[in-house]
This record gives sequence, structure tokens and C-alpha cells, in this order.
Amino acid sequence: MFYDTAPYREKLEPVREDRCIAIVVLNPYESRRLIAKGVLALPEVQRALESHLFVVSRGTTMAYIVEELTGETLQKELCTAGIITEGRLASTVEAKRLGPWVFRNGKLSNEPPAQALMSFTSKDVSVKGVNAVDPEGDVGVIAGDRLGGTIGSIWPVLAARGSYLIAPVGMEKLIPSVKKATFKTGQGIFKYVMGFRVALMPVMDALAVTEIQSLEMLTGVTATHVASGGVAGSEGSVTLVLEGSDGAVTRAVELVKSIKGEPPFPIPPLEPAVWE
Repeated sequence: MFYDTAPYREKLEPVREDRCIAIVVLNPYESRRLIAKGVLALPEVQRALESHLFVVSRGTTMAYIVEELTGETLQKELCTAGIITEGRLASTVEAKRLGPWVFRNGKLSNEPPAQALMSFTSKDVSVKGVNAVDPEGDVGVIAGDRLGGTIGSIWPVLAARGSYLIAPVGMEKLIPSVKKATFKTGQGIFKYVMGFRVALMPVMDALAVTEIQSLEMLTGVTATHVASGGVAGSEGSVTLVLEGSDGAVTRAVELVKSIKGEPPFPIPPLEPAVWE
């Protein structure tokens, strides 16, 4: 489901002309930076960083979260295992990967993620990037590993213990239905693949945080997704309408302006392509 930001949104004036309204565009890199800021503003995350466990799995959006927390600049293209690039389903070279990251009481720890997971409680938070989100807020993770990858190893523990699973995801990844898409995938069912064999793993109890939740949480506006796409460097962009008081919309626009120009990252070293 989508994270509930209703308590943070200002009450809109009933007449449209009495509202302040803006329209903004975010490319995928800018969206990732915004979503990272939104995730770190969640009260569950703030509490975990203060006195509990906060574990960040590998992923490109995850790298932005770690950057926001540590102030360091990462080679974000190396912060993931699975990746869609060069027009195929790909995997980064394992020896060059960065992450995952464990924060205990707000401090980066050398504790192995699997060990940290075993001590998770209902107050601890795990953050995992995803590859699909639908209008209901259900999310799906593409898994090339035969045992389900990261989500296959962490989800049963998180679900059993009632821990928080936060799923940062840009609206560029919106699909009609995660449930229906899941039944169309499976590593063993494809005759032909572009890259690696994968499955879409559904995660129905994660809290999805998109550009919309991030802007509403951080500024109090009401955000609406009105268009997607672009060309010549704006591929994958999302266009959002922002509504609220002049103060709230100004804050939102200034926030978007502050992350405009977020640089792209290069294609990482990849495992050899597989075309079947």
C-alpha cells in the first residue's frame, strides 16, 4: 500500500481558483533524490534511526538514501545487484557491488545484514527498492536469483515479526496490476529472454513511497501524477501537479528546484549478457 500521507497534507480550498497550483517535472535521477529525502522523513524511519535498526538493501534509489544519511557520495551504479540497462535484464559484477548498509541507533555498522535481520523487532525498519508499483500501492521486485534474491530472504522475517518494510519507488515504474503481472513471470517459463531469467515477486505489505508521498510528507501539498515520459534525457520523467496554500506550494517548488540537475550515473560493469 502507499504510505498514508493524509495527516501531512494541508486541507485544500474548495474552489480551485483559491488554491495555489504548480506543475513540475522530475526525471528518474531527480525522483530518486526526492524519494530518498521523503523516506528519511517518515516517523517510523526517524524512530529507527534514533534507537533501533535501519537496514538499507542494495539498489540505486537505496544509494541516494545512504548518501542523504552519511553525506558521502557513492558510485550509485555499483550499489545494486540486478539492473535493467543496455536494453536487457542485467546483473552487476558481484565483486564490485556496494552495500547493503546497516544503521544501528543512527550509526553505520559493520554488522552483517543477515545478522541484523535476525534481531529485528516490530520497531525496526528495512528499506528495499522495487521494480513495479500499481495504483493500489502494491509493489513487485524482479528477482533473478533462484532463491528469490534479497526480497526472498528478508520478507518472511519482516512479515513474521511485524517489522516495517519501506519500498521507495518512482512513478516511472507504475504498472496496471502487480498481482496480474506476477502470474505472467517465472524464471522457468520463458522460451526467450533479453538478459537474465527473472520473476516478479509481489510484496503486498510494503509501504510504498513515491514522489507523491515524498512531496506531501515534506511540504504539505497535495500532489497528483498527471503525465509520464519524455525524450532526449527526460525519458522516464514524471509530471506532477501540486496544490495547496501559497506557502506549501512554494516550499514544494523550491524543493524540486533544489534537486533539478541531479546527475545521471554510468552503466556499471555487468555480468556477460545472456540472449536465449
